[in-house]
Amino acid sequence: MNGSEKIREISVVIPVYNEEENLQALHKEITAVLDDMAGEVASEIIYVDDGSKDGSLKILKELFESDDRVKVIQFRRNYGQTAAISAGFQHAKGEVIVTMDADRQNDPRDIPRLIDKINEGFDVVSGWRKDRKDPFINRRLPSMIANGLISFITRVRLHDYGCTLKAYRSEIVKNIHLYGEMHRFIPAIASWLGVSIAEVPVNHRPRVAGKSKYGISRTIRVILDLITVKFLLSFSTRPIQFFGVLGVLSGGVGFLIGLYLTILKYVYRQSIGGRPLLMLAVLLIFIGVQFVSMGLLGELMARTYHETQGKPIYWIREVYERTSSS
Repeated sequence: MNGSEKIREISVVIPVYNEEENLQALHKEITAVLDDMAGEVASEIIYVDDGSKDGSLKILKELFESDDRVKVIQFRRNYGQTAAISAGFQHAKGEVIVTMDADRQNDPRDIPRLIDKINEGFDVVSGWRKDRKDPFINRRLPSMIANGLISFITRVRLHDYGCTLKAYRSEIVKNIHLYGEMHRFIPAIASWLGVSIAEVPVNHRPRVAGKSKYGISRTIRVILDLITVKFLLSFSTRPIQFFGVLGVLSGGVGFLIGLYLTILKYVYRQSIGGRPLLMLAVLLIFIGVQFVSMGLLGELMARTYHETQGKPIYWIREVYERTSSS
């Protein structure tokens, strides 16, 4: 699609997990915004029920029955936000796909601003919760550290990787395979395709109903996924440059330790056979290299397995959508 052409159809993708108290009000807000845009673009709303255990699915079915623009995807169990967003991407028909949370902290009134930025020629537009309404210690502070770390490692400078409110050209995200907690890294992954990325300050609202599904415990998973993203962006087609560096470093350290112990033995006539330093250094070097190598090689094997066999990362129980009559 030519970047200078105006967008004619958008898809709004919303992962849902136990948000029954927010769905009706959220849908009302979204439809009000889309109705105002109706003269410029057509739209659809895709709700992905990620194995909710409350009454969310019942409400989603009611929204499907009452609004022709609604499509509902029901997972068999909870697979996580990344899988839900990926399913929304694959079922979306719009030229641009907008993602947002179901907790009403994202403001649907920001959607036109994202679309305007896409119309300027950008491929990915990321929301920036500049005035974030979350607790500082357990939410904002870890997020600030993570955003700085992600920007430094991936070289894609964004203030807020964790903001779900983003807009993507469909041809970009439909060619990206997501695993783990990778949804937050989509701009960084897309940068490998040579896309143009913009960031727009968006309104962030305090949660008024339901419970947050996020906590500081996700930090470790984000760090592990960040390592994977860095490896895939920089070394997926030339892994020898990654493993070779590790090999040179580990060999160099081993050589220096061996040289030191050799000097002790032949110059100072000291016994080195029973020294803990020798065993500990060798053990730690080999264990570190083996674990990192196995983890990254395993990641590549998993991706090859999924993509060559077409094996999905989620299973859908049912899709509620209207078929167009010919």
